[in-house]
Amino acid sequence: MSINRFRPARLGTVAVFGLAGLIFWLSFNVSGGNNIRTDDSLLQMSDLIRERARQNESLESSAAELRAEVDALAERDGPPDPGRQQRLDDLTAAAGLDDLTGPGLTVTLTDAPPDAEPLVPDVPEPSPNDLVIHQQDLQAVVNALWTGGATGIRVMDQRLISTSAVRCVGNTLILQGRLYSPPYTITAVGDRDRLRAALDASPEIGNYQQYVTAYGLGWEVEEHPAVTLPGYGGSVALQHARPVE
Repeated sequence: MSINRFRPARLGTVAVFGLAGLIFWLSFNVSGGNNIRTDDSLLQMSDLIRERARQNESLESSAAELRAEVDALAERDGPPDPGRQQRLDDLTAAAGLDDLTGPGLTVTLTDAPPDAEPLVPDVPEPSPNDLVIHQQDLQAVVNALWTGGATGIRVMDQRLISTSAVRCVGNTLILQGRLYSPPYTITAVGDRDRLRAALDASPEIGNYQQYVTAYGLGWEVEEHPAVTLPGYGGSVALQHARPVE
């Protein structure tokens, strides 16, 4: 069996609010083109990211409480114009801020055992890089589900919106300021046949499936007659960088 062995290491391209640029710069300079999985600097970055993630989670909880208070005050002030309210409801749903219920499926990706050996003849011994989930694998699943007509997607416990970015550093996923470890779950609402067909047609997922067969990486697809994706609860304010004068 011949498999595509190009699975680039997950160098740090992390988007955690204002630290994104700093972390990327540190990762690039630390690695120098080498594997940084066992580098002390990477461990320090991971500790920093974990601390920022805890702070982000606390801030998001406070922001959610304040938004609920604002909504309650708006309702107290009187009913809004029906036409305007309908437009607002439509935009909120399209942005992924409302709960979404419908048929769908969940894809689960898991690392192979660290001591995994080839499961089929004529494949080389795996490197540690061959046995873990990469950013490219998660992105391939998300992209395929959107291509298959998904009306909403949740990665782990977070709803994706237009500004969401799937990023990995070391062996962890960083999504919207929070850290996650495998197994990774990706749930989509949509036509289940179309979603499955899109997964099957993805060349990137096809490459991942070779590692599933060869080394035991995890791949599971579970269908749901009905599943609910909670609306995104974080900030939707856009932030951008400005050049120094």
